[in-house]
Amino acid sequence: MATTADRQAVRTAALHELLPPVTRRRTRVGLVAGGLGTYWPQFPGLLPQLKESAAYVAERLRAMDTEVTDAGFVSDAQEGARAAEQLRRADCDLIVLFLTTYLTSSMVLPIARRAHTPVLVVDLQPTERMDHATFDTGAWLAYCGQCPVPEVGNVFRRAGIPFRSVSGWLRQESAWRRVERWIRAAHIRAALRHARHGLMGHVYPGMLDVQTDPTLLCTTFGSHVEVLEFDDLRHRVERVTEAETRERMALARQVFTLDDSVVEEDFAWGATVSVALDRLAEDFALDSLAYYHRGLDGEQHERLGAGMILGASLLTARGVPAAGEYELRTSVAQLASQSVGAGGSFTEIQALDFQDGVVEMGHDGPAHLAVSARDPLLRGLGVYHGKRGWGVSVEFDVRHGPVTLLGLGQDADGTLAFVTSEGTVVPGPHLEIGNTTSRVDFGRDPGEWVDAWSATGVGHHWSLAVGHHAADFAAAASLLGIDHRHV
Repeated sequence: MATTADRQAVRTAALHELLPPVTRRRTRVGLVAGGLGTYWPQFPGLLPQLKESAAYVAERLRAMDTEVTDAGFVSDAQEGARAAEQLRRADCDLIVLFLTTYLTSSMVLPIARRAHTPVLVVDLQPTERMDHATFDTGAWLAYCGQCPVPEVGNVFRRAGIPFRSVSGWLRQESAWRRVERWIRAAHIRAALRHARHGLMGHVYPGMLDVQTDPTLLCTTFGSHVEVLEFDDLRHRVERVTEAETRERMALARQVFTLDDSVVEEDFAWGATVSVALDRLAEDFALDSLAYYHRGLDGEQHERLGAGMILGASLLTARGVPAAGEYELRTSVAQLASQSVGAGGSFTEIQALDFQDGVVEMGHDGPAHLAVSARDPLLRGLGVYHGKRGWGVSVEFDVRHGPVTLLGLGQDADGTLAFVTSEGTVVPGPHLEIGNTTSRVDFGRDPGEWVDAWSATGVGHHWSLAVGHHAADFAAAASLLGIDHRHV
């Protein structure tokens, strides 16, 4: 009998077949291994053993969906400087320094300084312990990669360079899980550093918390914000053919269950807008999209804004997350969630259930289909609460099990922070109003959780991702040079 996880895996595979993910630049990881060259003539068997370990580390890193630039093995400060220049040119998202035995800090400081890239120091001795009865000095030296770690940490601190390390033994899976956490963080840094965020329309009037300075994203992450008009979408909608609309409607019927409330005319309009949205994202090479337009009395721009939900949800399913209400910071959080394979759906608080001890969350508008507990539903709505227009909306309950909230908070000095909280989605009653919904148990009184969450400066929207990933987001905040706050 198929388990829930099996059914979810089948649904995810089917979605990827129907909605092929958008391809992006791969995460680039630099690798340099090193040891003190004075040892090589003294102990001839040592260097080949250490290089074998370095090859294993490179193999493990390549298996983490990364493009590895291997700068080789350095034995003195001059070789370290040459490796630094090679890694600088490689434009890495993370550099891994593998300390195979003792080396001097002068060999690795240039790498950290010149590459302008976050560094992870790794020291993994060959096995769990030495064979003390048989080891000589040469055999011991393969186990003393930990010896220079405090030295490197001291020099990095004095140089103002953030220090991160993973110590363990070569095939210790718990150590590799810690390395993988930093690689997932590098995936997030890579995605945000090269992202092109679409910002279309205008801010929802009165929502002071969602207003974001686009320059802030450029200076904090290196992202680009492409300011778009709804006329950019209108222009493309006008060029969608009837055949393309019918084809998109057929695709939507494969992805969604259509509720009886769906009006065929509204469904067709949403499909037309969906085709145009795909072209908009492709033409501007968008990695995310935040949008809102109020509109008036059924005019074209109001209809465009109202017709976004189907297409924005399909776009999100392909890895280009979309958020309504002009929520640029939330679309950034969704992209970060997407980068670790955790989905990332546009979310806010709906209500509190004090009887069951849960926070009810969700949102109308675009949803990430990968977090759905069942086949998503298209529901027809005669009115969008708080917004003008009408049409079809996406509805489902979020997959039961662990989830992580990720939002971007902003402080009085303008700096951004990752804000996270981990909980568990549990079964229970849901509203049937065209929203994505979830009942999240945070293991505490729901009202107390809301108080603590709101005090972080997170704003009233965030990304909801499946799985527990607060540690990944904390590591990513470290690589990005921003604060991390966890509730």
